[in-house]
Amino acid sequence: MSRMDPIADPRRVDIPGEDATAARHSLLGRLKAINPLFAVLVILPTFIASLYFGLFASDVYVSESRFIVRSPSKPNLSPLGVVLSGGSLVGASEESEAVSEFLKSRQALAAVNADGYAERAWGNTSIFWFDRFGVLGADTSEDLFEFYRDMVAAEESPGTAVTVLTVRSFDPRSAQAINRRLLEKSEELVNALSSRARRDAIAFAEAELARARSQAQTAALALANFRNSEGVIDPELQVSAGLQMISKLQDQLIAAQTQLLQMQTYTPEASQIPYLRTQVRNLEREIAEQTAKLAGGRGSLSSASARYQDLKLASEYAERQLTTSLSAYQEAQAEARRKQAYVERISEPSLPDDAAFPRRLRNILATFVLGLLAWGVASMLLVGIREHRD
Repeated sequence: MSRMDPIADPRRVDIPGEDATAARHSLLGRLKAINPLFAVLVILPTFIASLYFGLFASDVYVSESRFIVRSPSKPNLSPLGVVLSGGSLVGASEESEAVSEFLKSRQALAAVNADGYAERAWGNTSIFWFDRFGVLGADTSEDLFEFYRDMVAAEESPGTAVTVLTVRSFDPRSAQAINRRLLEKSEELVNALSSRARRDAIAFAEAELARARSQAQTAALALANFRNSEGVIDPELQVSAGLQMISKLQDQLIAAQTQLLQMQTYTPEASQIPYLRTQVRNLEREIAEQTAKLAGGRGSLSSASARYQDLKLASEYAERQLTTSLSAYQEAQAEARRKQAYVERISEPSLPDDAAFPRRLRNILATFVLGLLAWGVASMLLVGIREHRD
């Protein structure tokens, strides 16, 4: 005789709630059968991540802007460098590094949060308590700076010198506003650095010009005092004139001596012989005096010429230095009329229309995968420990 189907058994009596009780016992049995380690390392973290990322985590919006710091190219002394550069604008690496460091500093946070805007944007009560600033009483200035470093990033591309500024916030408009504020403060910093550099360059050029002018005046005054004290204007010119005079006197002396010799030879009783002798003596005395003035003792032109040359060379050198300093000063003034460095915006701060973070499904799957890895490692360790005990 074949077994009867329980459903068709007329002797079976259905008890109300029996199916529900059996289901509960079956569910409890399945839960008890779950490995506690698997539940702690996989199920529980995945469940918490699902609740947090699926229901509670606040949306995070990212505003991005791109800029580059430019400055006029410095003049190159090489002709090839001049041809290749062509006076174009180049990236200002020093200013770019200064801007990047500024964006990561407390000064940038203070500039953005001068009216408490950043603190209100990141600590709004509408944001989930775990995500917003000031959770569990962590609302000091140091806590705000740490939060700022997590929400703001500035990365410079080494190949293009373009700086990418990204700002995260829980509202798209606040992210854009903070990004715009940081850009404006960066421009103010670059302008301040440029103004300071221009002021320093002009001040240095002015100091050099004043020093060169003072040296030129001192050298010119020393030369003038020498001329007044020695009674000479230009020893070289006066020596040349003296030599010409001596040459003429010598010609006259030769002519007088020749005439005197002829008269003494042919007409020794001539009345002109005493006059010619007197003329020869006077010419000889005059030549001696003129020669002494040119190459005599301490008061001669030859002794004054060495000192004059030193003073003249010093005066000419001071004049050349003054000319060079004046050119440098004019160049510094011309450079000051131009904007030495400036921030050129490649893209304005964007207004995001969709949340970039959190990546909910990816984070939940990542939590599950990491839990599985942790559970696998822990299971292997437990198995090893048990075998070691056995």
